[in-house]
Amino acid sequence: MNNLEFEFLFEENQNDEYIVFDTETTGLNPKDDEILSIGAVKIKGNKIITSETFEVYVKNSKEINAKSIEIHGIRECDLKNATDVEEAIEDFLHFIGSRPLIGYYLEFDVAMINKYIKPMFGITLPNKMIEVSEIYFEKEITLIPQGNIDLRFDTILKNYDIPNMGVHNAVNDAIMTAMIYLKLTTK
Repeated sequence: MNNLEFEFLFEENQNDEYIVFDTETTGLNPKDDEILSIGAVKIKGNKIITSETFEVYVKNSKEINAKSIEIHGIRECDLKNATDVEEAIEDFLHFIGSRPLIGYYLEFDVAMINKYIKPMFGITLPNKMIEVSEIYFEKEITLIPQGNIDLRFDTILKNYDIPNMGVHNAVNDAIMTAMIYLKLTTK
């Protein structure tokens, strides 16, 4: 694989587009666990472009534990036609380009992606990162100085009257996170 193929990731982002993304995984340890699915949606201006979503289910080598299945509902049988991890990661990189990345506890999702691209291409994601829980905290702490701010996803959804799309999957989580981002950043 030619590393120059991914030079576009390092180009300056020239538009008002962002990518909101989420991963579903076998667990919460980026060193040991694997990605089961990646979901992403594009924001352009102040609009969520649901016609431009990215969703891929990824073949894995680890058994999915029952606790993980309870959270995301992805079972071994759901991954029967899943994509090889290398292809899934390459497709994801082409989808995101050099756009800034937005997420809820984005650090974990980025660590999961970097776990694969570092050995594959010798790079980590160079994109600008925007964490919605941080923006939410900054807004809330001005209203409740020294307050205890609840950063749970469901709490943020409720506090901003954002519909909970129910099924916990990577694309739905990305779309709900995009709605949170727009509520927090648009007047």
